[in-house]
Amino acid sequence: MRITFSLQRFDPERDHAPHQEEFRLDVAWRSTTVLDALIRIRQEVDPTVAFRHSCRSAICGSCSMVINGRHTLACKTLIGPEIERHGPTITVAPMRNLPVLKDLAVRMEPFWQKVRAVTPWLEQAGGASSTAQAVLTKETRSHLHNVDACILCGACVSSCSSLEVSPGFLGPAALAKAYRFVADPRDGARSRRLTMLTQPDGVWDCTRCNMCVEVCPKDVQPMEAIVRLRRAAITDGLTDTIGARHITSFTEIVRQEGRLNEGRLPAQMLWRHPAALLAQLPLAIKMFVRGKVPLPWHPPLDSIRAIRRLFGRWGTPSSWTN
Repeated sequence: MRITFSLQRFDPERDHAPHQEEFRLDVAWRSTTVLDALIRIRQEVDPTVAFRHSCRSAICGSCSMVINGRHTLACKTLIGPEIERHGPTITVAPMRNLPVLKDLAVRMEPFWQKVRAVTPWLEQAGGASSTAQAVLTKETRSHLHNVDACILCGACVSSCSSLEVSPGFLGPAALAKAYRFVADPRDGARSRRLTMLTQPDGVWDCTRCNMCVEVCPKDVQPMEAIVRLRRAAITDGLTDTIGARHITSFTEIVRQEGRLNEGRLPAQMLWRHPAALLAQLPLAIKMFVRGKVPLPWHPPLDSIRAIRRLFGRWGTPSSWTN
Protein backbone atom coordinates (compact mmCIF):
# COMPACT_ATOMS: atom_id res chain seq x y z
CA MET A 1 0.00 0.00 0.00
CA ARG A 2 1.29 3.45 -0.89
CA ILE A 3 1.51 5.68 2.18
CA THR A 4 2.33 9.38 2.39
CA PHE A 5 4.66 10.48 5.19
CA SER A 6 4.61 14.19 5.98
CA LEU A 7 7.78 14.95 7.92
CA GLN A 8 8.63 18.20 9.65
CA ARG A 9 11.97 19.37 8.25
CA PHE A 10 14.21 21.97 9.80
CA ASP A 11 17.91 22.54 9.25
CA PRO A 12 19.03 25.48 11.39
CA GLU A 13 21.96 26.10 9.03
CA ARG A 14 19.70 26.90 6.08
CA ASP A 15 16.04 27.14 7.16
CA HIS A 16 14.36 30.10 8.82
CA ALA A 17 11.42 28.03 10.09
CA PRO A 18 10.20 24.41 10.12
CA HIS A 19 8.27 23.16 7.08
CA GLN A 20 6.55 19.94 6.02
CA GLU A 21 7.94 17.67 3.32
CA GLU A 22 6.08 14.65 1.93
CA PHE A 23 7.53 11.26 1.02
CA ARG A 24 5.61 8.36 -0.53
CA LEU A 25 6.45 4.72 0.06
CA ASP A 26 4.94 1.35 -0.79
CA VAL A 27 4.88 -0.51 2.52
CA ALA A 28 3.43 -3.65 4.05
CA TRP A 29 1.27 -1.47 6.23
CA ARG A 30 0.04 -4.16 8.62
CA SER A 31 3.52 -5.14 9.82
CA THR A 32 5.63 -2.01 9.22
CA THR A 33 6.38 0.49 11.96
CA VAL A 34 6.83 4.21 11.47
CA LEU A 35 10.51 3.78 12.34
CA ASP A 36 10.89 1.15 9.60
CA ALA A 37 9.43 3.65 7.13
CA LEU A 38 11.69 6.48 8.30
CA ILE A 39 14.76 4.28 7.86
CA ARG A 40 13.65 3.43 4.33
CA ILE A 41 13.11 7.10 3.54
CA ARG A 42 16.63 7.89 4.68
CA GLN A 43 18.16 4.93 2.87
CA GLU A 44 16.19 5.05 -0.39
CA VAL A 45 14.93 8.61 -0.86
CA ASP A 46 16.68 11.34 1.14
CA PRO A 47 19.81 10.56 3.21
CA THR A 48 19.64 13.99 4.87
CA VAL A 49 16.52 13.20 6.93
CA ALA A 50 17.62 13.34 10.59
CA PHE A 51 16.13 11.31 13.44
CA ARG A 52 17.36 9.13 16.30
CA HIS A 53 16.90 5.40 16.78
CA SER A 54 18.76 2.47 18.27
CA CYS A 55 17.18 -0.67 19.74
CA ARG A 56 13.94 -0.85 17.68
CA SER A 57 12.42 -2.64 20.70
CA ALA A 58 10.90 0.19 22.80
CA ILE A 59 13.77 -0.09 25.28
CA CYS A 60 16.21 2.73 24.54
CA GLY A 61 13.65 5.53 24.05
CA SER A 62 15.71 7.15 21.28
CA CYS A 63 12.95 7.30 18.67
CA SER A 64 10.45 9.33 20.68
CA MET A 65 8.57 11.76 18.42
CA VAL A 66 5.10 13.11 17.65
CA ILE A 67 3.18 10.90 15.22
CA ASN A 68 -0.20 12.16 14.02
CA GLY A 69 -0.26 14.50 17.01
CA ARG A 70 0.49 11.74 19.53
CA HIS A 71 3.72 11.58 21.54
CA THR A 72 5.04 8.04 21.17
CA LEU A 73 7.91 5.80 20.09
CA ALA A 74 8.27 5.33 16.34
CA CYS A 75 9.57 1.77 16.80
CA LYS A 76 6.35 0.57 18.45
CA THR A 77 3.91 2.52 16.28
CA LEU A 78 2.50 0.30 13.54
CA ILE A 79 1.39 2.01 10.35
CA GLY A 80 -1.83 -0.01 10.09
CA PRO A 81 -3.63 1.43 13.12
CA GLU A 82 -2.44 4.92 12.19
CA ILE A 83 -3.95 4.89 8.71
CA GLU A 84 -7.15 3.33 10.07
CA ARG A 85 -7.51 6.28 12.44
CA HIS A 86 -6.05 9.11 10.37
CA GLY A 87 -6.09 8.03 6.72
CA PRO A 88 -3.21 7.28 4.31
CA THR A 89 -1.07 10.26 5.40
CA ILE A 90 1.12 9.93 8.48
CA THR A 91 2.42 13.18 9.95
CA VAL A 92 5.65 13.01 11.94
CA ALA A 93 7.15 15.86 13.99
CA PRO A 94 9.90 16.17 16.61
CA MET A 95 9.21 16.17 20.32
CA ARG A 96 7.89 19.41 21.77
CA ASN A 97 9.25 21.46 24.68
CA LEU A 98 12.81 20.70 23.57
CA PRO A 99 14.87 22.66 20.99
CA VAL A 100 15.06 21.05 17.56
CA LEU A 101 18.54 19.95 16.51
CA LYS A 102 17.54 18.98 12.97
CA ASP A 103 14.34 17.58 11.47
CA LEU A 104 13.00 14.98 13.94
CA ALA A 105 15.97 15.07 16.31
CA VAL A 106 15.86 17.37 19.35
CA ARG A 107 18.52 18.58 21.74
CA MET A 108 18.29 16.48 24.88
CA GLU A 109 20.64 18.61 27.02
CA PRO A 110 17.78 20.48 28.82
CA PHE A 111 16.14 17.13 29.56
CA TRP A 112 19.32 15.63 31.05
CA GLN A 113 20.04 18.78 33.07
CA LYS A 114 16.68 18.45 34.84
CA VAL A 115 17.22 14.76 35.51
CA ARG A 116 20.63 15.52 37.00
CA ALA A 117 19.09 18.30 39.11
CA VAL A 118 17.11 15.79 41.18
CA THR A 119 20.30 13.87 42.12
CA PRO A 120 19.29 10.53 40.54
CA TRP A 121 21.38 8.29 42.77
CA LEU A 122 21.29 7.05 46.35
CA GLU A 123 22.84 9.30 48.95
CA GLN A 124 23.92 8.92 52.55
CA ALA A 125 22.41 11.18 55.19
CA GLY A 126 25.43 13.48 55.00
CA GLY A 127 25.04 13.97 51.25
CA ALA A 128 27.73 11.63 49.92
CA SER A 129 26.88 8.97 47.39
CA SER A 130 25.80 5.75 49.07
CA THR A 131 27.97 2.66 48.78
CA ALA A 132 25.52 0.45 50.68
CA GLN A 133 25.10 -3.05 49.28
CA ALA A 134 21.57 -3.53 50.60
CA VAL A 135 19.00 -4.67 48.06
CA LEU A 136 15.33 -3.90 47.74
CA THR A 137 12.98 -6.59 48.92
CA LYS A 138 9.84 -7.43 46.99
CA GLU A 139 7.79 -5.50 49.54
CA THR A 140 9.89 -2.33 49.50
CA ARG A 141 10.21 -2.47 45.72
CA SER A 142 6.42 -2.30 45.45
CA HIS A 143 6.57 1.20 46.95
CA LEU A 144 8.36 2.42 43.82
CA HIS A 145 5.11 1.98 41.82
CA ASN A 146 6.95 1.12 38.58
CA VAL A 147 8.81 4.47 38.33
CA ASP A 148 12.06 2.54 37.87
CA ALA A 149 10.70 1.32 34.52
CA CYS A 150 11.30 4.76 32.97
CA ILE A 151 13.46 4.61 29.83
CA LEU A 152 13.96 8.41 29.72
CA CYS A 153 12.45 8.69 26.25
CA GLY A 154 11.09 12.19 26.93
CA ALA A 155 7.56 11.53 25.65
CA CYS A 156 6.10 12.85 28.92
CA VAL A 157 8.19 16.02 28.67
CA SER A 158 7.07 16.52 25.09
CA SER A 159 3.40 16.33 26.12
CA CYS A 160 3.67 18.35 29.35
CA SER A 161 1.33 21.38 29.37
CA SER A 162 3.17 22.98 32.31
CA LEU A 163 6.46 23.00 30.39
CA GLU A 164 4.78 24.84 27.53
CA VAL A 165 4.29 27.91 29.73
CA SER A 166 7.00 27.35 32.36
CA PRO A 167 10.27 26.11 30.81
CA GLY A 168 11.92 26.04 34.24
CA PHE A 169 9.55 23.33 35.51
CA LEU A 170 11.50 20.16 36.32
CA GLY A 171 9.05 18.13 34.29
CA PRO A 172 7.40 14.73 34.75
CA ALA A 173 10.41 12.55 33.87
CA ALA A 174 12.76 14.21 36.36
CA LEU A 175 10.12 14.23 39.10
CA ALA A 176 9.25 10.57 38.54
CA LYS A 177 12.97 9.82 38.79
CA ALA A 178 13.11 11.87 42.01
CA TYR A 179 10.29 9.81 43.51
CA ARG A 180 12.20 6.63 42.74
CA PHE A 181 14.85 7.73 45.30
CA VAL A 182 12.50 9.40 47.78
CA ALA A 183 10.63 6.09 48.03
CA ASP A 184 13.81 4.02 48.33
CA PRO A 185 14.34 3.10 52.01
CA ARG A 186 18.11 2.93 51.44
CA ASP A 187 18.36 6.64 50.60
CA GLY A 188 19.46 8.97 53.38
CA ALA A 189 18.58 12.29 51.74
CA ARG A 190 14.76 12.17 51.79
CA SER A 191 14.31 15.46 53.66
CA ARG A 192 16.78 17.34 51.51
CA ARG A 193 15.22 15.96 48.34
CA LEU A 194 11.68 16.89 49.35
CA THR A 195 12.74 20.39 50.41
CA MET A 196 14.31 20.96 47.00
CA LEU A 197 11.36 19.47 45.13
CA THR A 198 8.84 21.77 46.85
CA GLN A 199 10.62 24.90 45.64
CA PRO A 200 9.32 26.86 42.60
CA ASP A 201 9.43 24.78 39.38
CA GLY A 202 9.01 21.64 41.49
CA VAL A 203 6.13 19.31 42.36
CA TRP A 204 3.56 22.05 42.89
CA ASP A 205 3.92 23.38 39.34
CA CYS A 206 2.27 20.28 37.85
CA THR A 207 -1.25 21.03 36.60
CA ARG A 208 -2.24 17.34 36.64
CA CYS A 209 -3.31 17.38 33.00
CA ASN A 210 -2.61 13.61 32.89
CA MET A 211 -0.93 13.79 29.48
CA CYS A 212 2.31 12.28 30.78
CA VAL A 213 0.34 9.25 31.97
CA GLU A 214 -1.41 8.95 28.60
CA VAL A 215 1.78 8.94 26.51
CA CYS A 216 4.22 6.97 28.69
CA PRO A 217 5.23 3.80 26.77
CA LYS A 218 6.21 2.00 29.99
CA ASP A 219 3.22 2.86 32.23
CA VAL A 220 5.41 4.81 34.64
CA GLN A 221 2.53 7.22 35.40
CA PRO A 222 4.69 10.28 36.19
CA MET A 223 1.75 12.36 37.41
CA GLU A 224 0.95 9.78 40.06
CA ALA A 225 4.58 9.90 41.19
CA ILE A 226 4.28 13.68 41.50
CA VAL A 227 1.13 13.28 43.61
CA ARG A 228 2.98 10.86 45.89
CA LEU A 229 5.84 13.36 46.21
CA ARG A 230 3.32 16.00 47.28
CA ARG A 231 1.91 13.67 49.92
CA ALA A 232 5.40 12.86 51.17
CA ALA A 233 6.23 16.57 51.43
CA ILE A 234 3.09 17.30 53.45
CA THR A 235 3.74 14.27 55.65
CA ASP A 236 7.22 15.66 56.36
CA GLY A 237 5.76 19.03 57.36
CA LEU A 238 6.66 20.96 54.20
CA THR A 239 3.37 22.87 54.14
CA ASP A 240 4.46 26.49 53.68
CA THR A 241 4.03 26.56 49.90
CA ILE A 242 0.81 27.76 48.27
CA GLY A 243 0.31 24.34 46.69
CA ALA A 244 0.58 22.53 50.01
CA ARG A 245 -1.69 25.05 51.71
CA HIS A 246 -4.28 24.53 48.99
CA ILE A 247 -4.51 20.85 49.95
CA THR A 248 -4.38 21.32 53.71
CA SER A 249 -6.83 24.25 53.67
CA PHE A 250 -9.20 22.42 51.30
CA THR A 251 -9.40 19.36 53.52
CA GLU A 252 -9.68 21.37 56.75
CA ILE A 253 -12.58 23.42 55.39
CA VAL A 254 -14.39 20.29 54.23
CA ARG A 255 -13.81 18.67 57.63
CA GLN A 256 -15.27 21.69 59.40
CA GLU A 257 -18.18 22.51 57.09
CA GLY A 258 -18.81 19.29 55.18
CA ARG A 259 -18.15 20.95 51.83
CA LEU A 260 -15.79 23.40 50.19
CA ASN A 261 -16.25 27.07 51.08
CA GLU A 262 -14.88 28.95 48.06
CA GLY A 263 -14.77 32.16 50.08
CA ARG A 264 -12.51 30.79 52.82
CA LEU A 265 -10.16 28.78 50.63
CA PRO A 266 -8.24 31.66 48.95
CA ALA A 267 -7.92 33.51 52.26
CA GLN A 268 -6.43 30.49 54.03
CA MET A 269 -4.15 29.71 51.12
CA LEU A 270 -2.83 33.20 50.40
CA TRP A 271 -2.87 35.09 53.69
CA ARG A 272 0.93 35.13 53.65
CA HIS A 273 0.91 36.59 50.13
CA PRO A 274 -1.16 39.80 50.29
CA ALA A 275 -0.55 40.76 46.67
CA ALA A 276 -1.73 37.37 45.41
CA LEU A 277 -4.73 37.49 47.73
CA LEU A 278 -5.66 40.99 46.53
CA ALA A 279 -5.47 39.80 42.92
CA GLN A 280 -8.31 37.37 43.69
CA LEU A 281 -10.66 40.16 44.79
CA PRO A 282 -12.32 40.79 41.37
CA LEU A 283 -13.03 37.07 41.01
CA ALA A 284 -14.37 36.92 44.57
CA ILE A 285 -16.80 39.77 43.84
CA LYS A 286 -18.09 38.04 40.70
CA MET A 287 -18.54 34.77 42.60
CA PHE A 288 -20.41 36.53 45.41
CA VAL A 289 -22.75 38.34 42.99
CA ARG A 290 -23.59 35.04 41.30
CA GLY A 291 -24.19 33.23 44.58
CA LYS A 292 -21.11 31.05 44.35
CA VAL A 293 -19.71 31.97 47.78
CA PRO A 294 -21.40 30.50 50.89
CA LEU A 295 -22.33 33.10 53.51
CA PRO A 296 -20.11 33.16 56.62
CA TRP A 297 -23.05 32.21 58.86
CA HIS A 298 -24.18 29.33 56.67
CA PRO A 299 -24.68 26.26 58.92
CA PRO A 300 -22.74 23.03 58.31
CA LEU A 301 -24.36 20.28 56.28
CA ASP A 302 -26.73 17.88 58.03
CA SER A 303 -24.34 15.05 57.19
CA ILE A 304 -21.35 16.78 58.81
CA ARG A 305 -20.98 14.03 61.43
CA ALA A 306 -20.65 11.34 58.78
CA ILE A 307 -18.07 13.44 56.94
CA ARG A 308 -16.08 13.98 60.13
CA ARG A 309 -16.14 10.25 60.77
CA LEU A 310 -14.47 9.79 57.39
CA PHE A 311 -11.77 12.22 58.42
CA GLY A 312 -11.42 10.36 61.69
CA ARG A 313 -10.81 7.17 59.76
CA TRP A 314 -8.54 8.48 57.00
CA GLY A 315 -6.94 11.42 58.79
CA THR A 316 -5.68 14.67 57.29
CA PRO A 317 -3.10 15.20 54.51
CA SER A 318 -0.29 15.45 57.07
CA SER A 319 -1.02 11.86 58.15
CA TRP A 320 -1.27 10.36 54.66
CA THR A 321 1.42 7.94 53.56
CA ASN A 322 2.77 7.14 50.13
